[in-house]
Amino acid sequence: MGKQITFEEALQQLEAVVKKLEKPDLPLEESIRLFEEGMKLSEVCSTKLDSAQQRVEILQKQASGELKPAPFEGASVDEPEQEDKETPF
Repeated sequence: MGKQITFEEALQQLEAVVKKLEKPDLPLEESIRLFEEGMKLSEVCSTKLDSAQQRVEILQKQASGELKPAPFEGASVDEPEQEDKETPF
């Protein structure tokens, strides 16, 4: 995986790895190698999804009628989640 691959390519490769791992007669060493490859592909997919989520914006209509971009809910990792529960000490 030396070159930069797209999310779709990584997902296709991950699906192929899973199919191979589902074979009952797969030797242990091959299973371990495929598992490691699958973990790397999973990380690529996760990173690309996180990046895409951070770039997504929703246009909110202001009272004036103009559209203003706002972050997609959950896109910002800097904002703490607000909970209705009291924090136990």
